Amino acid sequence: MTVIRVPVSPLATKLLRIAACLAALSALPVLPLRAQESAPAAQTATEPLGIVAKNGRHAFQVEVMRTDAQRAKGLMYRRSMAADHGMLFDFERPAPVTMWMKNTYLSLDMVFIRSDGSIARIAPDTEPLSTKVIPSGEPVLAVLELNAGTAAKLGIRAGDRVEHPMFKR
Repeated sequence: MTVIRVPVSPLATKLLRIAACLAALSALPVLPLRAQESAPAAQTATEPLGIVAKNGRHAFQVEVMRTDAQRAKGLMYRRSMAADHGMLFDFERPAPVTMWMKNTYLSLDMVFIRSDGSIARIAPDTEPLSTKVIPSGEPVLAVLELNAGTAAKLGIRAGDRVEHPMFKR
């Protein structure tokens, strides 16, 4: 066998390497740019939570978001939530917080909770898929998201008390 060497310019060598890389990349499966946006959100384990209102105690099962990543995702991409369920965002220390509804398909009641477990304010019937900022209005330790209309239906108001181990720190 005879091997003939042909001089190749440095530019041609780079172009051949780029072509080889592109060929290798084209063999990879095509995935969505943001896989999290196309996949249904997984539900995490729930914990019991109670709200003591003037008309009695109301029990819920809540997913607790304790990390930055969990808090950032929240209820995004979910299409439904059971009537007696919710999501509790633990901000670890009292501070003014803001929430939004980007990529959230459910209308929610947002219950802003002080570190002693008392409800500071409720933002009812939030607008799905909105980037409008929803402020706590004062320093809070947590935010509880419930299906829209739940607070009004159950008579839950500012000043009522939320019972969860988070508020016994």
